[in-house]
Order: sequence, then structure tokens, then C-alpha cells
Amino acid sequence: MKYQTKKKALLLLADGTIFYGKAVGDKDGTAYGEVCFNTGMTGYQEIFTDPSYFGQLMVTTNAHIGNYGTKEEEVESDSIKIAGLICKNFSYDYSRVDADMSLKDFMDKNNLFAISDVDTRALVSYIRDNGAMNAVISTDVENLDTLKKELAKVPSMDGLELSSKVSTKEAYFYGEENATYKIAALDIGIKKNILRNLAKRDAYIKVFPYNATYDEMSAWNPDAFFISNGPGDPQPLTDAIAAARKMIASSKPLFGICLGHQVLALANGISTYKMHNGHRGINHPVMNLMTGKGEITSQNHGFAVSREETEANSDLEITHIHLNDKTVAGMRMKGKNVFSVQYHPEASPGPHDAEYLFDDFFEMIKNASN
Repeated sequence: MKYQTKKKALLLLADGTIFYGKAVGDKDGTAYGEVCFNTGMTGYQEIFTDPSYFGQLMVTTNAHIGNYGTKEEEVESDSIKIAGLICKNFSYDYSRVDADMSLKDFMDKNNLFAISDVDTRALVSYIRDNGAMNAVISTDVENLDTLKKELAKVPSMDGLELSSKVSTKEAYFYGEENATYKIAALDIGIKKNILRNLAKRDAYIKVFPYNATYDEMSAWNPDAFFISNGPGDPQPLTDAIAAARKMIASSKPLFGICLGHQVLALANGISTYKMHNGHRGINHPVMNLMTGKGEITSQNHGFAVSREETEANSDLEITHIHLNDKTVAGMRMKGKNVFSVQYHPEASPGPHDAEYLFDDFFEMIKNASN
């Protein structure tokens, strides 16, 4: 499918900076959110459907997006979660033989507005220097004043609770009912590949809403607890933090990923902070301080855990650090079966260097059950 006449479009940043481009497709549109960028060369469908990206305008640094289409099973949630897409070259046609549909059709199905023909190298360089900020993409290029007024109303990601927007409304089960282990998972924006990784290791998972209490989760009598990834600022998640404190006190194994990692830090009195532009990509280098080995990891977060406070906390030990900026990439509680990582060991997309963390979790569960 070709679009000979492309509508003019723009990206307006909160500081007034404008980048021009063209609308993807032939429809008018406008979308607001925090602008961020992902450096991955592949995996756009998984990225667009990752709940951790809810409310964000995604800039893809790879020059070509859409060239291999989409496939039904390559989604990480029930719908596209990004607020909008900004790219350089958008491919309306695709070449992958087993693709189900084009990216354009997939986006239309999910009502996603996108713009292309943007100088994404200049844009990403600008975001790196000036930090993540709110923005709007629109075909309404003649009404800048209106766009600026509406953009000013968009809340900052700092202090914004978004887990309620993406979490399940009702508890549900995943995996085989007769599996060896039972895991209670707190869904604050969970990815499907996390559930796949737990289930394939002989676990039956009950997934609870973001505001579930510890009593509700423990009533199922699980062998272990899990706190998922998700979007937004962790500090407003008071219910999850309270539940995490009781999970820790229960002495049952507990594993947290990404936002779950930050919730566990807050449950231990460690503060979190909004990063300048976050970590988003599939090639982030991490050092495992326990083994001395390096890992190439998939990451997606705009907040981080205070390293100074973690080091000063006698109950915690830093297990992994991000080699680019030395931020906390993993930690564990001393004398307890509780650990977490800031990155995504389930990948999807990304390398599988960190998948061993799921094995470590199940080793904990086995030892605790004996």
C-alpha cells in the first residue's frame, strides 16, 4: 500500500522546539505524551504493546520501521500501549513470509497515530541533551497556539500513577493448573513473556490487579510472589508498596522486575527518582557483581533507584549495575529470598543473557519448599 500524498505533521516539544514530518497514512490525528526513544534495531511490535510504555510518544532510532510486518503472537499485551509513534522511514509494505499483517494495518486496528519523515537522529540528540519531556504529534500544523495550550495541560510523568490504566481488572490464572509451583503475581503492567517464562518452569500463576492486598494474594497460598514491570512513577503505588512490605515479611521467595524492582526499593525505604531520559533499548550493558560477568540486557524505564541509599541500607546488597551510568540494575535482601532487577530478563525483544534470573527464582522456590 502506498500513500502518494502525505499530510504535513509536526512534533511539538514542551519547551517549544518543533520537528516536522509527515503523517503515516492518510488520516488526520493528534497524540500527546512523554517523548522517549528506543535504540533497538528490532522488536517494534513487542515495544509498542509493552504496558511499561503507556502514555509515551515513542521515537524509534532504527531508520526503518514496519519492514517485517506484524504477527499475532508477538504482542506483550492485549493492545498497543504507546501514545504515538515517531520514526524516520515507515514501511507500508513488508517482506516477512509468516507475518499476519502490515504494521500500518496493525496500528489502524489499535487506533495509533504516527508520524514519519522526522529527523530522528537530530531529535534523539536533542532529547539526550535536554531530557525526556511532554510533547504532541499532530497534523494540525496551522494551529500551534492551540496545540501548545493543550500540551500544557498534559500531566508530567513525574508523580504520575499509570499502573491502574494497564493492570488487569480482575484476577486471572495463567499456566497449567497441576503445575508444581504456585506464584502470585502483582500486575502493575505485566508483559506476557514474563508469564510465559514463569509457566514454562512448571508454575501456575494467579495474576492480581495492581491494588490487590497482600491478604488477597496470600489467601491463594502461593509458593512465591512476583511484582511485575509497568509504567509511570512508582511512588504513587502505595497499595503495591504496602503489599510488598508484607510479602517481604512473609519470608516466601519474592522477585521484582523493572517497576517491581522500584516498588521493592520503596518498600525498604529507598527512594526513586526520575531519570534525565531513561534507559530504553535492547543492548544495555549490565555487570553482575556476584559473578563478575557482563550481560547485554533489554531495558525500558524512566525512573531509577537511589544507589547511595541502597548502599547505605544494611538490609540490601546491590547485585547488578548499569555500566553506562553506574545506576542500580539489581539488588537483593540479605538473609531473605527477595531480589529484583531494573531490566527485563524476559526480553521480548532483546537478548537472553539474563534469563537465568528466572532459574534463580525457581531455585529459591525449590529450596524454600524443602
